Amino acid sequence: MDRMACVDVPAFPLQILLRRHPEWRRLPAAVVDRDRPQGILLWVNEKARTLRVLPGQRFATALSLARDLRAAEVPSNEIERAVAATADRLRRFTPGVEPADGEPGVFWLDASGLEPLFRSLRRWASLLRADLADAGFAATLVVGFDRFGTYAVAKSSARSGLVLFDDAASEREAARRIPLDRLALPPSVRDALWKLGVRTVGAFVDLPPRGIESRFGEVAHRLHRLASGALALGLSPAPPAEVFAGRCLLDYGEADAMRLLVVVEDLLRPILAALARAGRAVLELRLGLVFEREGERTESLRPAAPTLDAAQLLDLVRIRLESIDLLHPAVEVSLDADAATATREQLDLFRERPRRDVAAANRALARLRADFGADAVSRAALRDGHLPEGRFSWEALDRLAQAVPRDVAMPPLIRRIYAEPVPLPTGSRRDVGDALGSYVVSGGWWRRTVDRAYHFAETNSGDVLWLFYDRIRRRWYLQGRLE
Repeated sequence: MDRMACVDVPAFPLQILLRRHPEWRRLPAAVVDRDRPQGILLWVNEKARTLRVLPGQRFATALSLARDLRAAEVPSNEIERAVAATADRLRRFTPGVEPADGEPGVFWLDASGLEPLFRSLRRWASLLRADLADAGFAATLVVGFDRFGTYAVAKSSARSGLVLFDDAASEREAARRIPLDRLALPPSVRDALWKLGVRTVGAFVDLPPRGIESRFGEVAHRLHRLASGALALGLSPAPPAEVFAGRCLLDYGEADAMRLLVVVEDLLRPILAALARAGRAVLELRLGLVFEREGERTESLRPAAPTLDAAQLLDLVRIRLESIDLLHPAVEVSLDADAATATREQLDLFRERPRRDVAAANRALARLRADFGADAVSRAALRDGHLPEGRFSWEALDRLAQAVPRDVAMPPLIRRIYAEPVPLPTGSRRDVGDALGSYVVSGGWWRRTVDRAYHFAETNSGDVLWLFYDRIRRRWYLQGRLE
């Protein structure tokens, strides 16, 4: 039978907050959506729960129950980063990790087939919890068989611990005893069920399912189906978060801030492009420098708001580089970006300002025409033809259009084709090494008979030539080159 585990880092945003304010650990504490008397409590610790302070209450109401309550906001992007970092830690122990949607700090894990690697599931679970403790998180880990059962038992623990079920029946029985206020129910539903005397999962499951959705809503109905076993959901592992980073090893040590800025720009451009594709923006940029003698140094740069503006970020990097005493040359430069969700306007602006400025290119072409004449700028246009030199013609180029690149399995080899084949001196074929071919082109009886044998050949100097032997004229010609 497949095994599943659930990790609950209780009040995950609150644990992040207590890292910021360690002096609050001995007091009732909470995270609020806004630091105002009318703010709503989102997460609370066990000391607050013992005083009947629960999520969903107003901050002012909670203060009337717990005079020593401490509360503050935790930004959503900070929570997102912590969830992603924790999921990466959990992937060291199992590849199947699914963070709970809308409930930060809850993760479902695939615990099947791990005994040969860790000797037992209990040892695997103990090592996992110890790793989370090293990261500064107190967590409960429940190893069982069912998605809802492991979740409910994990949410019920008053303090961090480890629970391992040997059979599915004992897991279901333990889940029925869990208080409903431990689960992620809307406060209005929780309070309504409390008034009806429904205070445990077992009492909730025993309610007739037909009236749950109409009376308590879709969330309660889905929870009822999960708890009763009517809805069985498998694991949906989330892919690892994309890393937005770059690194450059310098050929020579560099101590000039402006030249280092050029290296940073080359690293930043692909990072911004990857962020834009993912719908993200730079929240914080970490610049890493490795020096010949000083060791490593990391500088954190935070724009006023998440951005995809390269000029703004490079200006911050320039200011920081100019403030650093580069006493020793840097031999390695790295960039690492923390991301936040980008707005539609940021993504549109990034797309509207590609790296290639077509308008500037057209202005440059206009200056060339003004200097060398109207026919100075032209382009090759494909047309039907039998011979390579007859399959294109030159036409005037008025304006450049925005490039529309295509994804191809293999990049095409660029052939530099001569307008007319160039006759090769007699004996010059000896300077050419191995040749690939021949590819015969014949015909032309309607105008002039053609019989050519084409080859790709590499010269002794390493150039790759596209040439042919004219069997009628008995001579070698150079048709073009490969770049």
